Amino acid sequence: MAAAASACGGAGCGPQCSSSAGGEGDASSESMGRLSISSAAAAAATCGKCDGGGAAVAVAGGVGMCVDCFRAHLFGKFKLAVTSNAMVRPTDAVLLAFSGGPASRVALQFIHEMQSKAIQSWETSNSQALPAFRLGVAFVDESVLSVRPGHEIDTAIEDIKSIVSSLSPGDKQLHVAPLEDVISSGSDDKAARLKELVGVINDETGRDDFIRCLRMLSLQKIALENGYTKIMLGTCASGIACHVLSATVKGQGYALPADVQYVDTRWEVPVVLPLHDCLAQELNLLCELDSLKTQQLLDRPCSGINGLVASFVSRLREENPSREHTILRTAQKLKPFSFNKFSANGYHDFLPSRLRPKFQNIDANESTFSEILCLICGSPFSESELQNLENTKHKAQKKTDLYAAHCCQSCHFQILPAATDMHGHFFSLLPKFWTEKVDTASASHSSLRDQIADYLLDEDDEN
Repeated sequence: MAAAASACGGAGCGPQCSSSAGGEGDASSESMGRLSISSAAAAAATCGKCDGGGAAVAVAGGVGMCVDCFRAHLFGKFKLAVTSNAMVRPTDAVLLAFSGGPASRVALQFIHEMQSKAIQSWETSNSQALPAFRLGVAFVDESVLSVRPGHEIDTAIEDIKSIVSSLSPGDKQLHVAPLEDVISSGSDDKAARLKELVGVINDETGRDDFIRCLRMLSLQKIALENGYTKIMLGTCASGIACHVLSATVKGQGYALPADVQYVDTRWEVPVVLPLHDCLAQELNLLCELDSLKTQQLLDRPCSGINGLVASFVSRLREENPSREHTILRTAQKLKPFSFNKFSANGYHDFLPSRLRPKFQNIDANESTFSEILCLICGSPFSESELQNLENTKHKAQKKTDLYAAHCCQSCHFQILPAATDMHGHFFSLLPKFWTEKVDTASASHSSLRDQIADYLLDEDDEN
């Protein structure tokens, strides 16, 4: 993608600096200033990184930067997150979840550049000891739940195909998966069944959260069927800040630490968030400056509590962009779960020695109690939820009672039908992947009471 003209005053901030002097340069600088995150900092006389004149971009914290330094700043945060958390190994096959929006577009561009450098390094090396990681792109087509005309949807998908195909070197397979494909393959009309399933959920926020769960299930399905070892999301600091507030409002505080980390291995294919430290405004601005094509026609706006929180955070952002980072840093003080770290096995070999001391290893003595997860959203169970599960397991007369007991309190309140006699219908519509997990867990964890007792003893020892 062509980079926009830099406005560093011709001082030369990098090999791609293309600023021009005179009135044309002033006009360019004024145009970039309107896109800046902080107009006061954008007016700074020099770039805070390379000391070039006429800084065009300002990041949170008030540091004025020229365009090339701003891009290097964002790429540096992305690369640091990837390398310091061992997100991508040379032997990995990475599936990038692509929605077409600015965040996933920047993630695609940056991981493509890392792959390109890895390919070049491998091809020019003498030993060729390590291969370059494989990269694929997944787009989950949710048009079955959309009211947009079919021709608009087809055009948007073609745009996404053109974006992916324009990136070379490195062949990147694009997987366009209809959301209804997560429904059991035995269904005659998957689209109708999916609509019926979503229609059973009365709560607006619950429907929004449930569709997000279906989206993750679809990504897992694509990854497993095509041999991918990691799923990379474009979730950024702004998105995580919204989730922190909405999860708090919805009473999901116990499970919150699971969703705000760089790594999440509770899924069969681990999920990583390399844009964890980047703000939405920064990513939007980079797409403008680098002319990165985006496609947001098919984006689903947040609804219910999620929509209200997103609107609130947007207003906070206008007052002070750093508040999103403040929310994120506060949430990260919560203790993460064991599945928020990669096991050291097989990873140290691919890390530079200077990064190995920073690598977080799973403590062999950590309890595996938190691995009992909600049937629907995957949230780890709190102590009270586990006690309820244990009690239900011994007196449940129907499978639907056991399924319901494997759902967290938030899903009980927002997603499950209020009438218990509707539970059977709801669970019959769910993808078998979910209900089969409960059947397997019931067979393998015959003594959940012992697990709870061990966990409580461990807690007492720590205290």
